[in-house]
Amino acid sequence: MPDHPVQIPGGPLWSLDGVAPVVAPDAWIAPNATVIGRVEIGSASSVWFNCVLRGDTNIIRIGARTNIQDGSILHVNAGDGMECLIGDDVTIGHMAIIHAARLHDRAFVGMAAVVLDQAVIESGGVLAAGAVLTPGKRIGAGELWAGTPAKLLRVLSEADRQNFSLNAPAYVQNAIRFRRGLAGVTAPHDHAP
Repeated sequence: MPDHPVQIPGGPLWSLDGVAPVVAPDAWIAPNATVIGRVEIGSASSVWFNCVLRGDTNIIRIGARTNIQDGSILHVNAGDGMECLIGDDVTIGHMAIIHAARLHDRAFVGMAAVVLDQAVIESGGVLAAGAVLTPGKRIGAGELWAGTPAKLLRVLSEADRQNFSLNAPAYVQNAIRFRRGLAGVTAPHDHAP
């Protein structure tokens, strides 16, 4: 397998109007993810299975060591302040939607959560699973928000912050494993114990 994703028809990377994604050589993108147009993916970041990152009317910028987990969608809107900016060491849980928002370093978005236009999650802020952060709202550093619409639940304890900080490094290691070990299978195999 190559050390980095290659642009092939039907592969994970697509140019749009002559603009192609820019991906760090040590980033990992699942073979069935879709990354389109003005998207930048930083060092040691990972984009997992069935994700869609569509940088068609603005830019999606993802920092280093960030993980975009299975089934998540990142998109933008046209105009100033409507890009999707994701910092370093960010975790975006399975099936989350991030739309024209900003996630600072070490932000955490729970599974199936939604972050809408011009919303911000500051450093170490957490949006709980299934929550909806409405347009223009801001989660402060180290705050936990939950609900629909999301509201401040509490400030994270030191133990909480330590626990959330373990996720991004674990995904860096998992992406290395998948880069090295993922291979297509052309016929079923017997898996006798």
